[in-house]
Amino acid sequence: MEHGFFRAACASPAVTVADCAANAEAIAALAREAAANGAQLVVFPELCITAYTCGDLFLQQTLLDGARDALATVMRETADLNALIAVGLPFAHDDALYNCAALLFRGSAVALIPKSYIPTYGEFYERRHFAPAQPGEIQTVYVDAANPRVPFGTDILIADRANPLFVLGTELCEDAWVPLSPSARAALAGATVIANLSASNEIIGKADYRRMLVAGQSAKLAAAYLYADCGSGESSTDLVFAAHNLLAENGTILAESALFSHGITYADFDLERLAQERRRMTTFADCRRNEARDFTTVTIDSTGADRAADKSPALLRAIAPRPFVPESTTDRAERCRAVIALQAQGLAKRLRHLGCRCAVIGLSGGLDSTLALLVTARAFALCGLPPSHVRAVTMPCFGTTDRTLRNARELAAQTGATLMEIPIAAAVRQHFRDIGQDEDVHDVTYENAQARERTQVLMDIANKEGGIVIGTGDLSELALGWATYNGDHISMYGVNASVPKTLVRHLVAWLADEADGTNPALAAVLRGILDTPVSPELLPPDGADIAQKTEELVGPYELHDFFLYYALRFGFSPAKIFFLAEQAFIVQPAARGEAAAYRKADIRKWLVSFYRRFFAQQFKRSCLPDGAKVGTVSLSPRGDWRMPSDASARLWLAQAEALEC
Repeated sequence: MEHGFFRAACASPAVTVADCAANAEAIAALAREAAANGAQLVVFPELCITAYTCGDLFLQQTLLDGARDALATVMRETADLNALIAVGLPFAHDDALYNCAALLFRGSAVALIPKSYIPTYGEFYERRHFAPAQPGEIQTVYVDAANPRVPFGTDILIADRANPLFVLGTELCEDAWVPLSPSARAALAGATVIANLSASNEIIGKADYRRMLVAGQSAKLAAAYLYADCGSGESSTDLVFAAHNLLAENGTILAESALFSHGITYADFDLERLAQERRRMTTFADCRRNEARDFTTVTIDSTGADRAADKSPALLRAIAPRPFVPESTTDRAERCRAVIALQAQGLAKRLRHLGCRCAVIGLSGGLDSTLALLVTARAFALCGLPPSHVRAVTMPCFGTTDRTLRNARELAAQTGATLMEIPIAAAVRQHFRDIGQDEDVHDVTYENAQARERTQVLMDIANKEGGIVIGTGDLSELALGWATYNGDHISMYGVNASVPKTLVRHLVAWLADEADGTNPALAAVLRGILDTPVSPELLPPDGADIAQKTEELVGPYELHDFFLYYALRFGFSPAKIFFLAEQAFIVQPAARGEAAAYRKADIRKWLVSFYRRFFAQQFKRSCLPDGAKVGTVSLSPRGDWRMPSDASARLWLAQAEALEC
């Protein structure tokens, strides 16, 4: 697949206990179905060729011979598939019986990996039949005449010459539950994908624990993790199995099967994302140097695959169009609560440290300054300070509309802040005369002179009152450089500095919902602000309407926040970000029967604009004021983003401009 995506599947066949031939047919049928749907890796459950619940029949030579014959059938029936297949079977070697995963590719056995940890507690008594694998030198074993020397051992990785990002490590069931799992050692040796062939019985509460275990293992290893579980057809003499298949990536369950179902569960894994995550997490490389042991790598080559998934434009994973904003209403409310608490606690710490009893905010009546005021009010409450010590300064000038001015006045009244209304038009006109600026020329000087005058007023009031100026600019504006240098770009503490614009809107909406029960008037003014177009209001209004609408100039913040997230959080290329945006805004809506939010040409246009602005405006971010980090993406020059102010955007722009629409 494109851009590092890799489709894989867990398959739970309906087995028949001890009927190896029937099981082989069921396995081969599911393998063919999965490969036809684009799966490049298909993982089956533990001991699926015989069924897990054979008991002492595992000590019968007839069953072991039947298992080898069935394995040969599976290889023969899947020889034309361009997918790596992992199946479980018992395998006798050196006077012992092992619970093994057989890795099959194009009709051949490429490795046999025995289970390392054999349980002997509770309802499990595998030690009665199986020996634990001994880590160490890889041996070769005879499987059949066509596979006379198959690598056998725990420390084996499978790599694909056609996909350098894919390296498979394998473990079986209990191996994942122990303190130091084989998958941990495999990941440190280079495995990016882990297959777990499992037979996990179902009891009350175990599914939740299993989810936690699989998600946690994938997070700890920064890996893709496939957990294939046995189910239908297993003996219910003592246990019940539910075929609970789980596919996780770096802490997130991408897909899972319903309990007590059987069949195939698919997911598209982003192996490039995992590689980027490991590079960012420098301690992962430290562990590799200190803890990794030698593994043997078996190489396959899937070159020339004709996979259905490559022909389908839709990924089997959701790409959120607003990655900073949870889609679930419950999760979004919890995110808003947490972000506002972080903002308020950061400011409260600064106020206490300075012994400061006053804060000054430029209140425009827009979203950002509204959020800053509400957060400041909470910080003052944490410090035991009255809200009247907050100076909310509104400074109407050439572009101010009655609507935003009313919003600012009402907001100050409802929060208890002290409103200071200071018209600045006369001061700006004097400044225009001083520098020879024609007031009728609405250029960047015309706009920025107003922004800098406002900042001067705020700073001087803060000096006069013994307070600090609270910055209102958000993360998205900083990314695009949509701030006046030495104007609204400067403050003494920026509470919104790591909050993206798409989240600002939801934070204010959440605060409005919260105010419904305690202060309906505040809730009403907040909803009025939410309905107001985003604008710096630096140009004269068109009648009573706002003339200068930010998103018509710099592009939709929804797109820019999407670009920002994937560019900074994962370091993805413009081409991959464009592909993801196409999935999020065009392909996935179409799959739901909805209209596309943007055309491909629109996405490319604003992607080019994003990179052009992002590189050109770094000098503004190199001298940002302090502000608490609240999410995974931040542009603080002291922490998350350190970039030369004169770096060239040529490579990024060339790739973005060459994208086909």
